[in-house]
Amino acid sequence: MPVHTPEWVKDAVFYQIFPDRFARSDGSPARVNLEPWDSPPTARGFKGGNFAGIQAHLDHLVELGVNAIYLNPIFQSAANHRYHTFDYHEVDPLLGGTDAFRTFLDAAHAHGIRVVLDGVFNHASRGIYQFNHLLENGRQSPYMNWFIVHGFPLHAFDEHVAPNYACWWNLRELPKLNTDDPEVRSFLMGVAERWLHEGIDGWRLDVPLEIRTPGFWEEFRERVKAISPDAYLLAEIWDEATPWLQGEHFDAVMNYGFNRACHGFFGGAWLDTSVRPGGFELVQLDGAGFSRAVTRLLKLYDWDVTLAQFNLLSSHDEPRFLTMVRHDRRRLRLATLFQMAFPGPPSIYYGDEIGMEGGPDPDCRRAFPWDERGWDHELWADFRRFVALRHAHPALRRGDFIELDVAPTTYAFARHDAGEAVVLAFNVGASPAELALDCHRLVPAGQIEPAPVAVEAWTGREVGLTGGVLRTTVPALDARVFVLGR
Repeated sequence: MPVHTPEWVKDAVFYQIFPDRFARSDGSPARVNLEPWDSPPTARGFKGGNFAGIQAHLDHLVELGVNAIYLNPIFQSAANHRYHTFDYHEVDPLLGGTDAFRTFLDAAHAHGIRVVLDGVFNHASRGIYQFNHLLENGRQSPYMNWFIVHGFPLHAFDEHVAPNYACWWNLRELPKLNTDDPEVRSFLMGVAERWLHEGIDGWRLDVPLEIRTPGFWEEFRERVKAISPDAYLLAEIWDEATPWLQGEHFDAVMNYGFNRACHGFFGGAWLDTSVRPGGFELVQLDGAGFSRAVTRLLKLYDWDVTLAQFNLLSSHDEPRFLTMVRHDRRRLRLATLFQMAFPGPPSIYYGDEIGMEGGPDPDCRRAFPWDERGWDHELWADFRRFVALRHAHPALRRGDFIELDVAPTTYAFARHDAGEAVVLAFNVGASPAELALDCHRLVPAGQIEPAPVAVEAWTGREVGLTGGVLRTTVPALDARVFVLGR
């Protein structure tokens, strides 16, 4: 069937927010037992971030150039990450409740920022009403079929015995919903529809391949798109997902293949390969290895799907990129520039833009330090500049991808459309690199002579093309960007 992904996504720059840790409003109700904002995060502790706090800092996102937000779960839950949902129809009171979310959503849209919510539909919490009803009434509960039960009484809290019901990764606090049951399916579809009617712009779907009910995701897509044809359906799939991106299920996946390729090339010998995000091995890549990874990514899916892939360098599920490359901010800078020029919307994990660090969960979920004295202001300026570059050049969002140079420590490519070409050259080596980039394919026929001019993106310096070849020197651990055309 024809593949169509939302047009707005191709122009999006996403910002991922972990709601408990981004910002706490000055007028927040005083609560006991919140962790100090600047203390190390813990698995069970709460910092008290809320929607009023996020709304108060929308100007930060606008200055960065963000025009879309992906929020980790926001519904009522007993966990700081809120993947333990016990009420899908109410926003957690610790975040300000449903009214505060509506106010935030209106404010975000007024700033031109789309909002995508995290949908956790494979499993719920022990606190969800239907599971609690089953705990109280056993086999006589009308909600018996909502879950997959192997015996009674339920071992929901006794840590000395194994859970006797299906739960995600055998975690008893996460009972698996029985999506084979028509009532459960109807309930979950209703949740998706309800929040689209509230005005959200899409769903990021948590562990969707754990739901194996035939037809579930086909129905989900049909019902979502009937309400909002441009709603973004983003799946958390860590590996290749060709069968799921054929126009019947999801629009895109969280592109961890992109993530691993960037770790390998831009991290290089500095990459911490002892960590296995998502269970995948991280491997150092030279230019040729990076080229193979990039080429594979670009050939996996229909081009319309590729232009919608969610390209991330960090997330709440793995150590931050900066920590993974042993705190070398030049490497994060290069990877971010590449991210902003690659097909598919880039995603900035909150705080990466000012140099936040973080190891494995929960350390990767630290609170945002709003005291600007602790920011890396040069990195902050670079992030804004790189995002602005993507917004300024349609070729970086929809243009062809043309590889121009591959060497052990260098990689160069162009994004090209009918109006312009943007050439980017990266050097991850310890010495300057002299590059001669054949740009014949980027220049309209008949315009090689007189020599066209490439303009360096940030200095404005003009560099002539001799016989269609752009010659440049790229310093160690640096990049150069040139614009040909308008």
